[in-house]
Amino acid sequence: MKKVAILGFGFMGMTHAENILKNGDLELVAIVDKNPTAVEEKLLSATGNFAVGEIKQEKLEKIKRYTSMDDCLEFEDLDAVHICVHTDLHYEMTRKVLLHGKHVFLEKPFCLDMQQADLLIKLAKEKEKILMVGHVVRFMPPYQKLKKFIDEDTFGKLKFLSMTRFSGVPAWGEWMDRRVSFGSSGGALFDLLIHDIDFVNSILGMPGSIKCNYLPGLLSKHDYITALWSYFDKDINVKMEGGNIFHSGFPFQAGYMAQFEHASVQYSTIKGDLIQIATDSKLEEIPSGNAGDGFYNEIAYFAQCITQNRAPVECMPESSLQTIQLCYDHI
Repeated sequence: MKKVAILGFGFMGMTHAENILKNGDLELVAIVDKNPTAVEEKLLSATGNFAVGEIKQEKLEKIKRYTSMDDCLEFEDLDAVHICVHTDLHYEMTRKVLLHGKHVFLEKPFCLDMQQADLLIKLAKEKEKILMVGHVVRFMPPYQKLKKFIDEDTFGKLKFLSMTRFSGVPAWGEWMDRRVSFGSSGGALFDLLIHDIDFVNSILGMPGSIKCNYLPGLLSKHDYITALWSYFDKDINVKMEGGNIFHSGFPFQAGYMAQFEHASVQYSTIKGDLIQIATDSKLEEIPSGNAGDGFYNEIAYFAQCITQNRAPVECMPESSLQTIQLCYDHI
Protein backbone atom coordinates (compact mmCIF):
# COMPACT_ATOMS: atom_id res chain seq x y z
CA MET A 1 0.00 0.00 0.00
CA LYS A 2 1.19 3.49 -0.80
CA LYS A 3 1.39 5.78 2.22
CA VAL A 4 -0.29 9.14 1.77
CA ALA A 5 -1.01 12.29 3.76
CA ILE A 6 -3.75 14.87 3.33
CA LEU A 7 -2.85 18.54 3.53
CA GLY A 8 -5.93 20.53 4.55
CA PHE A 9 -8.98 18.98 6.19
CA GLY A 10 -11.88 21.06 4.95
CA PHE A 11 -14.64 19.80 2.66
CA MET A 12 -12.27 18.44 0.02
CA GLY A 13 -9.81 17.09 2.58
CA MET A 14 -12.62 15.11 4.19
CA THR A 15 -13.77 13.93 0.78
CA HIS A 16 -10.27 12.67 0.01
CA ALA A 17 -9.99 10.97 3.40
CA GLU A 18 -13.29 9.15 2.89
CA ASN A 19 -12.18 7.78 -0.47
CA ILE A 20 -8.57 7.02 0.47
CA LEU A 21 -9.89 4.92 3.35
CA LYS A 22 -12.00 2.93 0.88
CA ASN A 23 -9.05 2.23 -1.41
CA GLY A 24 -7.00 -0.92 -0.97
CA ASP A 25 -3.93 0.56 -2.66
CA LEU A 26 -3.59 3.53 -0.30
CA GLU A 27 -2.94 3.95 3.40
CA LEU A 28 -3.81 7.29 5.01
CA VAL A 29 -1.07 7.83 7.59
CA ALA A 30 -1.28 11.56 8.34
CA ILE A 31 -3.52 14.63 8.24
CA VAL A 32 -1.99 18.11 8.16
CA ASP A 33 -4.26 20.92 9.27
CA LYS A 34 -3.71 24.20 11.08
CA ASN A 35 -6.20 23.01 13.72
CA PRO A 36 -5.83 19.22 13.91
CA THR A 37 -7.78 18.96 17.17
CA ALA A 38 -10.86 20.12 15.27
CA VAL A 39 -10.83 17.17 12.86
CA GLU A 40 -13.62 15.32 14.69
CA GLU A 41 -15.63 18.54 15.02
CA LYS A 42 -15.38 19.07 11.25
CA LEU A 43 -16.67 15.55 10.61
CA LEU A 44 -19.89 16.42 12.46
CA SER A 45 -20.48 19.74 10.70
CA ALA A 46 -22.43 20.22 7.48
CA THR A 47 -19.98 21.31 4.81
CA GLY A 48 -19.59 21.56 1.07
CA ASN A 49 -22.07 21.60 -1.78
CA PHE A 50 -22.01 17.93 -2.73
CA ALA A 51 -22.75 14.88 -0.57
CA VAL A 52 -19.90 12.39 -0.84
CA GLY A 53 -20.43 10.13 2.18
CA GLU A 54 -19.22 10.21 5.74
CA ILE A 55 -16.20 9.14 7.77
CA LYS A 56 -16.56 7.33 11.07
CA GLN A 57 -14.40 8.93 13.73
CA GLU A 58 -12.83 5.66 14.82
CA LYS A 59 -11.24 5.29 11.37
CA LEU A 60 -9.19 8.43 12.01
CA GLU A 61 -8.15 7.76 15.61
CA LYS A 62 -4.80 6.17 14.71
CA ILE A 63 -3.94 8.59 11.94
CA LYS A 64 -1.29 11.09 12.97
CA ARG A 65 -2.07 14.80 13.03
CA TYR A 66 0.33 17.60 12.15
CA THR A 67 0.03 21.36 12.08
CA SER A 68 3.07 21.67 9.81
CA MET A 69 3.63 20.14 6.37
CA ASP A 70 7.38 20.37 7.03
CA ASP A 71 7.07 18.17 10.13
CA CYS A 72 4.91 15.66 8.30
CA LEU A 73 7.39 15.38 5.43
CA GLU A 74 10.26 14.97 7.89
CA PHE A 75 8.73 12.35 10.18
CA GLU A 76 6.50 10.32 7.84
CA ASP A 77 7.70 7.93 5.13
CA LEU A 78 5.24 9.10 2.50
CA ASP A 79 4.71 8.11 -1.11
CA ALA A 80 2.25 10.89 -1.96
CA VAL A 81 0.43 13.92 -0.60
CA HIS A 82 -3.13 15.00 -1.40
CA ILE A 83 -3.17 18.79 -1.32
CA CYS A 84 -6.59 20.22 -0.44
CA VAL A 85 -5.82 23.78 0.64
CA HIS A 86 -6.92 27.19 -0.59
CA THR A 87 -5.94 28.11 -4.14
CA ASP A 88 -3.37 30.72 -3.19
CA LEU A 89 -1.32 28.03 -1.38
CA HIS A 90 -1.26 25.55 -4.26
CA TYR A 91 2.08 26.56 -5.74
CA GLU A 92 3.99 26.86 -2.48
CA MET A 93 2.73 23.56 -1.03
CA THR A 94 2.99 21.52 -4.24
CA ARG A 95 6.53 22.76 -4.86
CA LYS A 96 7.53 21.81 -1.32
CA VAL A 97 6.12 18.29 -1.61
CA LEU A 98 7.72 17.68 -5.02
CA LEU A 99 11.08 18.90 -3.73
CA HIS A 100 10.77 16.23 -1.03
CA GLY A 101 10.36 13.63 -3.77
CA LYS A 102 6.69 12.77 -3.24
CA HIS A 103 3.87 12.31 -5.74
CA VAL A 104 1.14 14.96 -5.61
CA PHE A 105 -2.61 14.91 -6.07
CA LEU A 106 -3.57 18.60 -6.16
CA GLU A 107 -7.16 19.74 -5.95
CA LYS A 108 -8.33 22.08 -8.72
CA PRO A 109 -7.76 24.76 -9.78
CA PHE A 110 -4.11 24.09 -10.64
CA CYS A 111 -2.67 27.59 -10.00
CA LEU A 112 -4.14 30.96 -10.92
CA ASP A 113 -0.65 32.01 -12.02
CA MET A 114 0.01 29.97 -15.15
CA GLN A 115 3.76 30.45 -14.91
CA GLN A 116 3.71 28.85 -11.47
CA ALA A 117 1.71 25.90 -12.81
CA ASP A 118 4.22 25.46 -15.63
CA LEU A 119 7.09 25.47 -13.13
CA LEU A 120 5.37 22.73 -11.12
CA ILE A 121 4.97 20.58 -14.23
CA LYS A 122 8.68 20.96 -14.99
CA LEU A 123 9.64 20.23 -11.36
CA ALA A 124 7.52 17.05 -11.31
CA LYS A 125 9.29 15.84 -14.45
CA GLU A 126 12.69 16.74 -13.00
CA LYS A 127 11.92 14.79 -9.83
CA GLU A 128 10.28 11.98 -11.84
CA LYS A 129 7.14 12.26 -9.73
CA ILE A 130 3.49 12.12 -10.71
CA LEU A 131 1.52 15.36 -10.51
CA MET A 132 -2.22 15.14 -11.07
CA VAL A 133 -4.84 17.86 -10.64
CA GLY A 134 -8.25 16.75 -9.39
CA HIS A 135 -10.77 17.38 -12.17
CA VAL A 136 -13.44 15.12 -10.75
CA VAL A 137 -16.08 15.58 -13.47
CA ARG A 138 -13.88 13.60 -15.88
CA PHE A 139 -14.39 10.64 -13.53
CA MET A 140 -18.13 11.00 -12.83
CA PRO A 141 -20.26 8.23 -14.42
CA PRO A 142 -22.98 10.54 -15.88
CA TYR A 143 -20.32 12.60 -17.66
CA GLN A 144 -18.33 9.54 -18.70
CA LYS A 145 -21.50 8.25 -20.37
CA LEU A 146 -21.86 11.52 -22.27
CA LYS A 147 -18.25 11.19 -23.43
CA LYS A 148 -18.97 7.65 -24.62
CA PHE A 149 -22.07 8.83 -26.54
CA ILE A 150 -19.89 11.42 -28.28
CA ASP A 151 -16.89 9.19 -28.94
CA GLU A 152 -18.96 6.31 -30.30
CA ASP A 153 -21.51 8.40 -32.25
CA THR A 154 -24.23 6.55 -30.34
CA PHE A 155 -26.87 9.02 -31.49
CA GLY A 156 -25.00 10.40 -34.47
CA LYS A 157 -22.73 13.42 -34.45
CA LEU A 158 -22.90 15.94 -31.61
CA LYS A 159 -24.31 19.29 -32.75
CA PHE A 160 -24.93 21.32 -29.56
CA LEU A 161 -23.98 20.92 -25.92
CA SER A 162 -25.17 22.96 -22.92
CA MET A 163 -23.31 22.74 -19.60
CA THR A 164 -24.68 24.31 -16.39
CA ARG A 165 -23.40 24.52 -12.82
CA PHE A 166 -24.86 26.69 -10.03
CA SER A 167 -24.54 26.94 -6.27
CA GLY A 168 -25.10 29.46 -3.53
CA VAL A 169 -22.24 31.56 -2.19
CA PRO A 170 -19.97 29.13 -0.27
CA ALA A 171 -20.58 29.42 3.47
CA TRP A 172 -18.35 26.74 4.97
CA GLY A 173 -14.77 26.45 6.16
CA GLU A 174 -12.40 29.21 5.11
CA TRP A 175 -15.06 30.75 2.87
CA MET A 176 -16.56 32.13 6.11
CA ASP A 177 -13.27 33.69 7.16
CA ARG A 178 -12.15 37.17 6.26
CA ARG A 179 -8.79 35.60 5.39
CA VAL A 180 -10.22 34.61 2.01
CA SER A 181 -9.85 37.93 0.25
CA PHE A 182 -11.87 39.05 -2.76
CA GLY A 183 -10.64 37.31 -5.90
CA SER A 184 -8.09 35.04 -4.18
CA SER A 185 -9.96 31.86 -5.15
CA GLY A 186 -10.53 32.95 -8.73
CA GLY A 187 -14.25 33.15 -8.01
CA ALA A 188 -16.92 31.00 -9.60
CA LEU A 189 -15.11 30.91 -12.95
CA PHE A 190 -11.98 29.20 -11.59
CA ASP A 191 -13.59 27.34 -8.69
CA LEU A 192 -16.98 26.20 -10.03
CA LEU A 193 -17.46 26.54 -13.78
CA ILE A 194 -13.92 25.26 -14.27
CA HIS A 195 -15.40 21.76 -13.89
CA ASP A 196 -17.38 22.09 -17.11
CA ILE A 197 -14.66 24.04 -18.90
CA ASP A 198 -12.19 21.27 -18.13
CA PHE A 199 -14.58 18.46 -19.05
CA VAL A 200 -15.52 19.90 -22.42
CA ASN A 201 -11.88 20.65 -23.24
CA SER A 202 -11.00 17.04 -22.34
CA ILE A 203 -13.58 15.59 -24.75
CA LEU A 204 -13.68 18.16 -27.58
CA GLY A 205 -10.41 20.07 -27.31
CA MET A 206 -9.84 23.81 -27.47
CA PRO A 207 -12.67 25.78 -29.09
CA GLY A 208 -12.16 27.99 -32.13
CA SER A 209 -13.78 30.97 -30.41
CA ILE A 210 -15.27 31.97 -27.05
CA LYS A 211 -17.89 34.68 -26.58
CA CYS A 212 -18.49 35.42 -22.92
CA ASN A 213 -20.42 37.69 -20.56
CA TYR A 214 -19.96 37.70 -16.80
CA LEU A 215 -21.18 39.45 -13.65
CA PRO A 216 -19.49 40.19 -10.32
CA GLY A 217 -20.46 38.58 -7.03
CA LEU A 218 -19.16 38.43 -3.47
CA LEU A 219 -16.01 36.48 -4.36
CA SER A 220 -14.78 37.92 -7.65
CA LYS A 221 -15.57 39.99 -10.70
CA HIS A 222 -16.78 36.87 -12.53
CA ASP A 223 -19.09 34.93 -10.23
CA TYR A 224 -21.71 34.44 -12.96
CA ILE A 225 -20.61 33.37 -16.42
CA THR A 226 -22.41 32.62 -19.65
CA ALA A 227 -20.37 31.75 -22.72
CA LEU A 228 -20.69 30.27 -26.19
CA TRP A 229 -17.89 28.10 -27.52
CA SER A 230 -17.70 27.41 -31.25
CA TYR A 231 -15.88 24.52 -32.88
CA PHE A 232 -15.83 25.53 -36.52
CA ASP A 233 -14.05 22.39 -37.74
CA LYS A 234 -16.56 20.10 -35.99
CA ASP A 235 -19.69 22.24 -36.51
CA ILE A 236 -20.39 22.10 -32.76
CA ASN A 237 -21.49 24.87 -30.42
CA VAL A 238 -21.24 24.63 -26.64
CA LYS A 239 -22.98 26.86 -24.11
CA MET A 240 -21.42 27.30 -20.67
CA GLU A 241 -23.42 28.82 -17.83
CA GLY A 242 -22.93 28.86 -14.09
CA GLY A 243 -21.97 30.71 -10.96
CA ASN A 244 -22.47 31.18 -7.26
CA ILE A 245 -24.28 34.53 -7.09
CA PHE A 246 -27.27 33.05 -5.24
CA HIS A 247 -27.82 33.00 -1.46
CA SER A 248 -25.84 30.38 0.47
CA GLY A 249 -28.84 28.12 0.99
CA PHE A 250 -29.44 27.78 -2.75
CA PRO A 251 -29.23 24.06 -3.64
CA PHE A 252 -26.32 22.97 -5.80
CA GLN A 253 -27.24 21.85 -9.29
CA ALA A 254 -25.31 20.86 -12.37
CA GLY A 255 -25.96 19.04 -15.60
CA TYR A 256 -25.88 18.95 -19.36
CA MET A 257 -28.14 18.92 -22.42
CA ALA A 258 -26.79 17.53 -25.68
CA GLN A 259 -28.30 17.61 -29.14
CA PHE A 260 -27.09 14.83 -31.42
CA GLU A 261 -28.20 14.09 -34.96
CA HIS A 262 -30.71 11.46 -33.90
CA ALA A 263 -31.50 12.21 -30.24
CA SER A 264 -31.27 14.77 -27.46
CA VAL A 265 -29.80 13.83 -24.07
CA GLN A 266 -30.32 15.46 -20.69
CA TYR A 267 -28.81 14.96 -17.23
CA SER A 268 -29.23 17.02 -14.06
CA THR A 269 -28.22 16.49 -10.45
CA ILE A 270 -31.79 17.51 -9.57
CA LYS A 271 -32.84 14.09 -10.90
CA GLY A 272 -29.39 12.64 -10.56
CA ASP A 273 -30.07 8.94 -11.00
CA LEU A 274 -31.28 9.22 -14.60
CA ILE A 275 -30.19 10.32 -18.06
CA GLN A 276 -33.09 11.20 -20.35
CA ILE A 277 -32.86 10.43 -24.06
CA ALA A 278 -35.44 12.00 -26.36
CA THR A 279 -36.17 11.32 -30.01
CA ASP A 280 -39.05 12.66 -32.10
CA SER A 281 -41.15 9.66 -31.11
CA LYS A 282 -40.26 8.78 -27.50
CA LEU A 283 -38.56 9.70 -24.23
CA GLU A 284 -36.36 7.04 -22.66
CA GLU A 285 -34.65 7.07 -19.26
CA ILE A 286 -31.49 5.15 -18.43
CA PRO A 287 -29.47 4.93 -15.19
CA SER A 288 -26.87 7.68 -14.95
CA GLY A 289 -24.65 6.17 -12.31
CA ASN A 290 -23.73 8.03 -9.14
CA ALA A 291 -21.90 11.30 -9.84
CA GLY A 292 -20.44 11.15 -6.32
CA ASP A 293 -18.47 8.05 -7.34
CA GLY A 294 -16.23 10.38 -9.32
CA PHE A 295 -14.40 11.34 -6.13
CA TYR A 296 -13.47 7.72 -5.48
CA ASN A 297 -12.73 7.03 -9.15
CA GLU A 298 -10.20 9.86 -9.52
CA ILE A 299 -8.37 8.86 -6.34
CA ALA A 300 -8.36 5.20 -7.39
CA TYR A 301 -6.94 6.26 -10.75
CA PHE A 302 -4.20 8.32 -9.05
CA ALA A 303 -3.43 5.32 -6.82
CA GLN A 304 -2.99 3.12 -9.90
CA CYS A 305 -0.70 5.69 -11.49
CA ILE A 306 1.63 5.96 -8.51
CA THR A 307 1.56 2.20 -7.89
CA GLN A 308 2.49 1.46 -11.51
CA ASN A 309 4.66 4.60 -11.83
CA ARG A 310 2.89 5.75 -15.00
CA ALA A 311 1.71 9.18 -16.13
CA PRO A 312 -1.94 10.12 -15.45
CA VAL A 313 -2.89 10.17 -19.12
CA GLU A 314 -6.60 10.60 -18.27
CA CYS A 315 -5.79 13.84 -16.46
CA MET A 316 -2.35 15.15 -17.35
CA PRO A 317 -1.11 18.35 -15.64
CA GLU A 318 -0.52 19.90 -19.06
CA SER A 319 -4.24 19.50 -19.73
CA SER A 320 -5.05 21.08 -16.36
CA LEU A 321 -2.84 24.03 -17.28
CA GLN A 322 -4.71 24.36 -20.57
CA THR A 323 -7.94 24.51 -18.54
CA ILE A 324 -6.58 27.49 -16.60
CA GLN A 325 -5.79 29.20 -19.90
CA LEU A 326 -9.35 28.56 -21.07
CA CYS A 327 -10.70 30.14 -17.88
CA TYR A 328 -8.66 33.28 -18.61
CA ASP A 329 -9.94 33.25 -22.19
CA HIS A 330 -13.41 34.01 -20.77
CA ILE A 331 -12.31 37.31 -19.20
